[in-house]
Amino acid sequence: MASELIENKLKLLPAKPGCYLMKDINGKVIYVGKSKNLKNRVRSYFKSTQVGRRAELVNEIRDYDIITVSTDKEAFLLEVTLIKKYQPYYNVQLKQGTGYPYIEITNERDPQTKLTSIIRKDGGYYFGPYPNVYAAQATLKFIQKVFPLRRCNGKQKRPCLYYHMGQCLGACFKTVPKSEYDAQIKKIKSFLNGDIASVKQELNQRMEEASQNLEFERAADIRDQLKYIEETVEKQKIISNDNTQRDIFNFYVDKSWISVQVFFLRQAKLLRRETRMYPLTDTGDPEDAFASVIVQFYGQKNRVLPKEVLVPEGIDNEALSEVLKVPVRTPKRGQKRALLKMAKENAKLKLDDKFRLLELGNRKTKGAQKEIFDALGLPYGHVIESFDHSHIQGTDPVSALVVFKDGEPDKNSYRKYKLKGEVEHQNGGDEVRNTREVVRRRYGRLLREHKAMPDLILMDGGQIQVDACQDVLRNELNLNIPVAGMVKDDKHRTNHLLYGDLINGVPMKLIPLDPKSQGFYLMTRIQDEVHRFAITFHRRTHAKNALSSKLDSIKGIGPKSRNKLLRHFGSIKKIKEASIDELREVGLTLPQAQTVKLTL
Repeated sequence: MASELIENKLKLLPAKPGCYLMKDINGKVIYVGKSKNLKNRVRSYFKSTQVGRRAELVNEIRDYDIITVSTDKEAFLLEVTLIKKYQPYYNVQLKQGTGYPYIEITNERDPQTKLTSIIRKDGGYYFGPYPNVYAAQATLKFIQKVFPLRRCNGKQKRPCLYYHMGQCLGACFKTVPKSEYDAQIKKIKSFLNGDIASVKQELNQRMEEASQNLEFERAADIRDQLKYIEETVEKQKIISNDNTQRDIFNFYVDKSWISVQVFFLRQAKLLRRETRMYPLTDTGDPEDAFASVIVQFYGQKNRVLPKEVLVPEGIDNEALSEVLKVPVRTPKRGQKRALLKMAKENAKLKLDDKFRLLELGNRKTKGAQKEIFDALGLPYGHVIESFDHSHIQGTDPVSALVVFKDGEPDKNSYRKYKLKGEVEHQNGGDEVRNTREVVRRRYGRLLREHKAMPDLILMDGGQIQVDACQDVLRNELNLNIPVAGMVKDDKHRTNHLLYGDLINGVPMKLIPLDPKSQGFYLMTRIQDEVHRFAITFHRRTHAKNALSSKLDSIKGIGPKSRNKLLRHFGSIKKIKEASIDELREVGLTLPQAQTVKLTL
């Protein structure tokens, strides 16, 4: 049932295109949508029976705002901007990219080819992504052998090993003409875009010349390169009659869920595919949610836009093309139409499998989290954050934060903190100081960056930690986030939650959870996870500091030299095993390198 405020606002809605922002009890934007007719769309949330995720959203809405625009296209562009700004919980939130590698031709005076998972707007040429890291490595190795560019650091004043092996054009000791690089880069791009015939012809010619010159070892190497093409590159079935890099999107909707399938066509072949599934929140057309998924998909850091995007009918191709800055088309017949149909069939298969697991998964995640909030007498919240500290007899104090969303760990949101204050061992004040510092840093930053706060904070400890956390939140940051402690018994097993708010006059109480319940299991899982994360971070910090101390004790090695060694080698063992020349390559002088070698 809509509140009186919302009922009155519904009467004033205009029948115009625009965007709407749904807000919760704290005024936080929890959903952004767009519509050709705001009056009909916004009213439908409160005047129709909703199910699933939509029902959850409507149950949390306490107010809304609207922004009118002139055209549907403007509404689409505004929605994209608002979603980026507010990151609303109920909008489709794509996880960050999969980390698949690309092959990059760098944009430098002396370019090189390399693998990367970070896409930068630096003028370089990126090809991929490759679903198989080993295939990407093999392809790169092949390119470096057949079409060498630069493989050394350059300007070494002497030919490098790769130059002698024919895998470097010689930037190590001479100025390589730009035209020579350009000719190689043209061949590499041609090969990556599917022109295999010319490469095979050139390799066969090289192999014949090597044989005639009695260079049998070189001829055998070229034979292996030809074998790589036949077994790896040509093995994939050609499914298109042109080499345009294109991505094909289609979707399937059932039971208020949308399944989106993406096909990646490169070198005229289906390089890989991805499926993403989300519960639908919008009461409008699923095509709107589908278009939003595509825009967010290419908004990720490690995504390279193809030359063309194909989508099914019913999508505003013109608006989508304007946002993405590449052509967006709907094929009417032929191979591309068949691939679009195949993408839809795959989307349906994946969603059917999802439903079989969904009910069980929800009981163990959202259901478990609801049990915790119910036990504390709080309305359901989506985000729980938890802290833990770690140190060894007062040295290298650190703190760690883990985040659980609807009962599942959100590892992209985990944070590590090196604590500034010294720890006083065997003094209860150290825990208070550490807690106050990390809470102040975490939520002070969220306030400054205008980011959403969690719905519950769980401290790994008793009343000391809870009081310290609440004091900073209430008295310094003016925040009213609920805080509870995860309390252990005398056998160091978690058995209760400690909850109350002395600052607001609510007495502390020990609240038991049924040890056989999913809520109890989730609480112990959060505690184990934050403890694991803190311990792991502390071990790495302590080991790094110990390594730094050992290097500091070497005469003639200052902070700059120490940092160079740490960054390059990473461990005392590797520094110890390095030769004098390898130590000098890092930037050490000959006397410094000799001192390090002798000392270690």
